[in-house]
Amino acid sequence: MKQTGQIGIAGLAVMGENLVLNIADKGFRVSVYNRTASKTDLFLQGGAKGKTIYGHHEVADFIASLDRPRKVMMMLKAGEVVDQFIDRILPFLDEGDIVIDGGNSNYHDTLRRFSLLENKGLLYIGTGVSGGEEGALKGPSIMPGGSRSAWPAVKPIFQAIAAKAGQDEPCCEWMGSGGAGHFVKMVHNGIEYGDMQLICEAYQIMKVGLGMNAEEIYLVFNRWNKGELSSYLIEITADIFAYNDEDGSPLVENILDTAGQKGTGKWTVNSALDAGVPLSLISESVFARCLSALKDIRVEADSILSGPTASFSGSREENIEHLEKALYTAKIISYTQGFSLMREVSTEFDWNLDYGNIAAIWRGGCIIRSVFLDKITEAYRRDPELKNLLFDPFFTEKVNTGQDDLRSVVSSAAASGISIPCFASALAYYDGLRSARLPANLLQAQRDYFGAHTYERLDAKRGEFFHTNWTGRGGSTTSTAYTK
Repeated sequence: MKQTGQIGIAGLAVMGENLVLNIADKGFRVSVYNRTASKTDLFLQGGAKGKTIYGHHEVADFIASLDRPRKVMMMLKAGEVVDQFIDRILPFLDEGDIVIDGGNSNYHDTLRRFSLLENKGLLYIGTGVSGGEEGALKGPSIMPGGSRSAWPAVKPIFQAIAAKAGQDEPCCEWMGSGGAGHFVKMVHNGIEYGDMQLICEAYQIMKVGLGMNAEEIYLVFNRWNKGELSSYLIEITADIFAYNDEDGSPLVENILDTAGQKGTGKWTVNSALDAGVPLSLISESVFARCLSALKDIRVEADSILSGPTASFSGSREENIEHLEKALYTAKIISYTQGFSLMREVSTEFDWNLDYGNIAAIWRGGCIIRSVFLDKITEAYRRDPELKNLLFDPFFTEKVNTGQDDLRSVVSSAAASGISIPCFASALAYYDGLRSARLPANLLQAQRDYFGAHTYERLDAKRGEFFHTNWTGRGGSTTSTAYTK
């Protein structure tokens, strides 16, 4: 009897293999393919042995083994590899078949592929899958988007394998058309960058500013994980500080302080620049990684550039309390910026993103899962049209009380010469947002002075522009209009 798969997975790297095992464990039949045939064979003889997983060495056989409509999910490296594989399978697909990209693709690439395949009578899904190796095996957060008519065919599989949160709710819901799924995953990763950098800055304050050792820092993160900061990232941070190297020293202190990145954080920042959305905290988290990579330059600078000696006033416990509240406040501001970006881009592409659903599916499986996301889910379910997360009563109260702690941490770190770009940018955003009047009036005057870029006036209607001949030597021609 011919063995058929209800879904096919192409790409048997760590994420692909574990996702296949997850799908099979939930009672589905899976066909698998990998470019290197020996990898497929090893998988079938190893973790896949005895399960409803069927391997194929040829693309044609792989596609032919699938139930119709065929569902082909690629777990491949983003970029040209995805395009090349799509080209390989196109000759074997029929109208109505579904192609799924489960990798970390740029949502602009997903938009292009979505249009290409729909024009050929095929359906396309770009889906974010978050949770790493463990999440892929035990239940990730899944963010599908693309061809809406493909959702009923994949929904039973995706929601079965997804993590569960709340009242056993699957951490998987339809995001929207086109590139919506990969866009939401991209913003998730950007927020992840911010969360991680804020935690690293809190560690730097404890280590350098408060003179704490690894064991003491472990106790703080372990305690925080039992409160409103409870999250996967806080949990693993506590674990890291409790882990000793072979010589008994804390392993974390023996790791080189240069960080890598795969690009999704940069994509998030670029998207914010294109949309004109202030994403300052996440941007600083990306640049913090870039600065960390300049290890040799930093070592040289340390010997020639001066700064103050770290010194925090008050007791250690008082400073830890300020730091905990400051971290929570900065985290609120980071997510505020991320959700503001999603709101702007969703409007641009007419995706109608459901922000309550997004926060809900991030509560389990993914890297940024936390109890904090319950509050964001509640906020957007109270008001789906919420303009800014800080306008929700719960978050308004939290930042109004936490901003004093944020100021205390930022000022103490600045006075001590400790670099905390994300904490500082959180405070700058908060103060900028609550300022009914900013100095951009001067900026507009400067632009008009040197470039005739015009400006609006307080005593005129919005959208009416003016130009001044500031020197008496200019003309009446502006950069956008010509006045006779």
